[in-house]
Amino acid sequence: MTTPEFIPETTPSFRLEESLRDSLARVPLYRQPAYVLRPGVRELPAEDRLGNLPFINKGDLRRGFPQNFLGEDADLDALVEENLLEVERTSGTSEERTAVLFARDWWLKQEEAALRQNRLVASWLDEFPNARRVTINSPVCGGDISYATIPTRLERTVGNNTFVSLSRFPFLWDEAELRRMAAEAQEWRPLFLDVDPVYGVLFAQFCERLGIRLPSLRFIISSYEFESMVHRRILERVFNVPVFNLYGSTETGHLLMENERGEMAASLDTAFLEIVELDAVGVGELAVTTLTNHYMPLIRYRIGDLVERRGQPFSQTYAVHGRARDAALTSDGARVTTLQIDECFTALSGFTHYQLVEQARGEWRLRFVIDGNGPNATELAELRRRLGGKLGGKHKLTLEQTDLLMPEASGKFLLGYPLR
Repeated sequence: MTTPEFIPETTPSFRLEESLRDSLARVPLYRQPAYVLRPGVRELPAEDRLGNLPFINKGDLRRGFPQNFLGEDADLDALVEENLLEVERTSGTSEERTAVLFARDWWLKQEEAALRQNRLVASWLDEFPNARRVTINSPVCGGDISYATIPTRLERTVGNNTFVSLSRFPFLWDEAELRRMAAEAQEWRPLFLDVDPVYGVLFAQFCERLGIRLPSLRFIISSYEFESMVHRRILERVFNVPVFNLYGSTETGHLLMENERGEMAASLDTAFLEIVELDAVGVGELAVTTLTNHYMPLIRYRIGDLVERRGQPFSQTYAVHGRARDAALTSDGARVTTLQIDECFTALSGFTHYQLVEQARGEWRLRFVIDGNGPNATELAELRRRLGGKLGGKHKLTLEQTDLLMPEASGKFLLGYPLR
C-alpha cells in the first residue's frame, strides 16, 4: 500500500480524528474488512491510521448508492422532500456521472471557507456580505443547471447568483446571445465573475470588442476545469481585475484557493489532502478525505487529478497539474502533465484556447484558436521548440489554427487528448 507524505498543516489533527471516527462507525461503505485496522495501528495518530486504509473511486461511490452512505433504512426521497439534503451529479467528463449527497447549506459554506483562503477576497466578502456574482460556464456542468427549454432570467437566478450562459458550445455563441449575456451581467452589477475559463474568455473577448465594462467588478474566480495561462492573460487584460483559481470537485467540494500571493492554498476546514505515487519531479495523484459532508463523507477518495506540493513545512502550497488521464507520455514513457504542457505558452501571445491531440503514438496535433491577430511566426517557432522539448525526441508535431474547438459532453474543454 502506498504511504503518502503527511502534509501537517492540511487540517488540525482533531478534525481528521473526529471525521474518521464518525465515518468508520456510521457509514456502511466503510464497514468492510479492509477498514478494520489491526491491533497497534488503531492506536496510531489519525494521519498514520489513514495511510493504512484503502483508496476509493467513483465506482465505489456508485456501488449500492445511496444505501452505501445512508444505510438500509434511509429514505432518500423523504430526506430531499424535507429539505435536509441535495442530490447533485458530477459532470461525467472522465467517467460515468456520479450522484453526490450533501446538506442543503453545505456547498455555500465550504465554498466560502475556500474563498477566504485569499485575504483580498475575504475582505471584499466582508465589505459586501450579499455580494452578487455572475456565473459563466457550461449549463450542464456538475448538474447545477441543465436547460431542457430556454429559461427566463428569473429561473436562472439563485440567491445572489445569476447564470447567463445557456449553451455548452461557446465558440458558436452569436452576437445576439453575447449581447444578452453582457446586458444581463451589466444589469446584475456583480462583485465577481465565476467562470469556466474557456467560457469566460470568449465572453471577455466580446466585451473587449464592444468596449463593454462591468464597473462593480472586483475580481474573477476561475473554476470548473483547468485554467490555462492563455485564459488568465485574456481575462486580466479585458477586465483589469485579479483572477484567482479555485480548485475542487462536485464530490469533495472546494479544496484549494489561489491566495493574494498567487499560491494555491488548502482550505483547512474542508478536507485532508494526500499526494500519492509521486513521480521523479514530485507530482502525484491527489487523494481526498472530506471533513464536513455528513451525508457522504469520503475517505481517501482518488479524485483523478495530479498535484504538486510546494513551499516549506507548515507553509504548504500546491500546483494543480490537471487530470491524470490527460497527461501525455514521451517516447521514453515519461509523464508530461497538462500544467507542464501549458508552461510552453509562457510569454507567448495570440492564443485564446488550444487542444493538444495525440493522433497516433507519438504523433501530435496542436489545434488552437487565435486571440487578436494571433501568434507571429517567431512565437509559433518558439512554441514548437518548447513543445518538442516536452514531448521528447521521437515525435511528430503539427500546428493547426482553427475557429472551432468542441467540448466534452459535460461542456468542459480538455487541453490534452493523449491516446489511451
